[in-house]
Amino acid sequence: MQHTTLNPLGEQDAPTPTPRVPPGVEYHRVYAGEKRRILRGIFAIILLLVGLVCFAQLSLMGARLIDTELLGRAGSSPLQHAAGALSLVALIPYSMLLQRLLYGIPFRSLHSVTGRFRFGIFSRALLGFGPVVVIAVSLSSLMMPSPPAAWTMIDLIAYFVIGMLLTPLAAAGEEYGFRGFMFRVVGGWSRSARLGTVIGIIIPTVFFSLFHGSLDPYILTSYLVLFGSMAVITWRTGGLETAVVLHGLYNITGLVLATTLHVDVAGQLNSRADATGSITLLIPSAAFVLITGIIWWKTRKPGPARTPGSPARGCPQNGRWSWTLKQPIRPK
Repeated sequence: MQHTTLNPLGEQDAPTPTPRVPPGVEYHRVYAGEKRRILRGIFAIILLLVGLVCFAQLSLMGARLIDTELLGRAGSSPLQHAAGALSLVALIPYSMLLQRLLYGIPFRSLHSVTGRFRFGIFSRALLGFGPVVVIAVSLSSLMMPSPPAAWTMIDLIAYFVIGMLLTPLAAAGEEYGFRGFMFRVVGGWSRSARLGTVIGIIIPTVFFSLFHGSLDPYILTSYLVLFGSMAVITWRTGGLETAVVLHGLYNITGLVLATTLHVDVAGQLNSRADATGSITLLIPSAAFVLITGIIWWKTRKPGPARTPGSPARGCPQNGRWSWTLKQPIRPK
């Protein structure tokens, strides 16, 4: 039977043979086995956090050295912001390396259940959900204005470049580290797939939200909704592509708007623990809940995407779901 695709990028979504990946399992159950391996999982999470802290400290140390010795400036700077972003980008290969060393799973398996980064899903998420995120973040900024700060033209341009080039990669690093590696580690602790899903979503979401350092109810709620939504979306779609798009756009829009409005970006980041939020912060949260609901509805019949093999009854074959299925040309 002849086939055609809805999108030429769909060919890149096709599954590839991935050794040592169990067949017919959901994204977060790839590490699951007869043994729960909780101690190994705790060790894996510790290594992930140690890497995160070490990358950040080394990057910031180098940036501060350049600022003081070569540029003659003190305090926060675009270079230090870029260094922080690069430290998060480093989580992508680092998480893949931990997966390979501790669980014997190939690097590329961390992208999705198909063993590759599905650019078809990525592009459709960008076009379909991207405008919703941009509008929601913009409305939140409009309803919660911040006092302007003094900026130099060089710093404004530097933050803009950082926002467009490094911020989406930094968001992807967080997704690969926490909605990818840590989600799989915790999701494999239970022999029950359902319980593994629950704890795999809740534990990393709560942990990473608290890790951001704010206990303000509005700010903390916005983190919980953001990271919880990304975890659910990763589970339902069987990969990190959509979460990378949404998280990246959320961060890009916030940073670019902040520079456009001359907001003190560095000051807000440094005082995040003492910051006071408002209900307007939950406007993007409502958008993420809506998007998560749409994705859940789209996957309600086939179920969460699974690794290629012999999936459970009612689940999509080969890690595909309704956005990526090839549409057959039926003979007349």
